[in-house]
Amino acid sequence: MKRLESNLTNMMLSLTLVTLAAAALLGGLYVMTKEPIDLQKKQKQEAAITSVLPAVEGMEIAEPEERDGMTLHKAYKDGQWIATAVETEENGFGGKFKVMIGFDKQGNVVNYEVLEHQETPGLGDKMVAWFKNADKQGQNILGSNPADRQFVVSKDGGEVDAITAATISSRAFLKAVSRAYNTVAASPVEAATGASQQVKEPSEISENSENSENSETVCETSEQ
Repeated sequence: MKRLESNLTNMMLSLTLVTLAAAALLGGLYVMTKEPIDLQKKQKQEAAITSVLPAVEGMEIAEPEERDGMTLHKAYKDGQWIATAVETEENGFGGKFKVMIGFDKQGNVVNYEVLEHQETPGLGDKMVAWFKNADKQGQNILGSNPADRQFVVSKDGGEVDAITAATISSRAFLKAVSRAYNTVAASPVEAATGASQQVKEPSEISENSENSENSETVCETSEQ
């Protein structure tokens, strides 16, 4: 019996030591990888900000502002506000996605970059380039202003062509753009500019569109 108790004690001690060693190793790996990962995210964010803003020599980016759950990066030239890059997120078909959207001082979409997404490959993930295809004006939103063009998918009565077989992702993306535009329009600096007219954001999916969307959901799922 004493020998059994001794073996049990040794086993417990060994398991505790192994657990502590594993925890220390994981902690060390986290510390080692956290900084490079954070640096990579920062570099990606900075590149996205530059990409979605107008190419203006001598442009300066102010410190980021948090507003309505979004991050605003305002650009200035000679002390005058000229554009804003908005980092926001929305729920898509596969989960949350993050996008950076640039607006000039008139409220026109300059460009956008999808930073993170979990959309279906070959379907929803086409949002990365779908809405800035210059050869397809029905789906291209660059240069358009949400105050002048209804940023809603055409099947819902809007003026933007949805990604084929990925209407849910398309609705979510256009909702993110409309929300970002409204936040810019309501921002104090932009209030006296051409970007001051707010627009109605795409509403949550109506009962009718929910019914018609069941088949699309199956389609998106089956094509994964």
